[in-house]
Amino acid sequence: MNLILLGPPGAGKGTQASRLVKERGMVQLSTGDMLRAAVSAGTPVGIEAKSVMDAGKLVSDEIVNAILSERLDAPDARAGFILDGYPRTSAQAFALDAMLETKGMTLDHVIELEVDEDALTDRITGRFTCGTCGEGYHDRHKLPAVAGVCDVCGGTGFKRRPDDNADTVRTRMAEYRAKTAPIIPHYSQQGLVTRIDGMADMDTVAASIDMVLDG
Repeated sequence: MNLILLGPPGAGKGTQASRLVKERGMVQLSTGDMLRAAVSAGTPVGIEAKSVMDAGKLVSDEIVNAILSERLDAPDARAGFILDGYPRTSAQAFALDAMLETKGMTLDHVIELEVDEDALTDRITGRFTCGTCGEGYHDRHKLPAVAGVCDVCGGTGFKRRPDDNADTVRTRMAEYRAKTAPIIPHYSQQGLVTRIDGMADMDTVAASIDMVLDG
């Protein structure tokens, strides 16, 4: 079972992907992780990517595509993969089609987690974590039982991601709409797209995804 998880930052893609990896033995393919792994391993495309990044430039589609192609050749990818963060553009979607065809692989589902922009902004800007154990909290939905003390480890230091602010969140959503949302018609024409309410609770979203995959 091979699928793409789509949705703006904060929609819960990472959470659902991690669950599928654990419960179904699928492999999560994040372009960022693959890029770092290729650079660390010193593969030819990793060396090329490192030289581009060291120069302060953006890694091209060609390099990203080559890194993904290399990763899909690994034996574990044959057990089923989840693409997270790729494809981001129409050009990458067409490149992925060609890549999978060459490898004799198919894409089974494209699942988009739909969100309410205002509610998602609130979800993201209110979150913070324990600086010691990483337990997650939220200003309105999940505060520590004792103010300033982590429920899990008793730590008293908390942190927020610097980009978890309203302006940054809305900018990222606008970028998603402009660049990534246009790939949805590409996959709709292939009958692959299912939209799921990403604002539902985590278990409900998980159950909806399972219904798609098991249907």
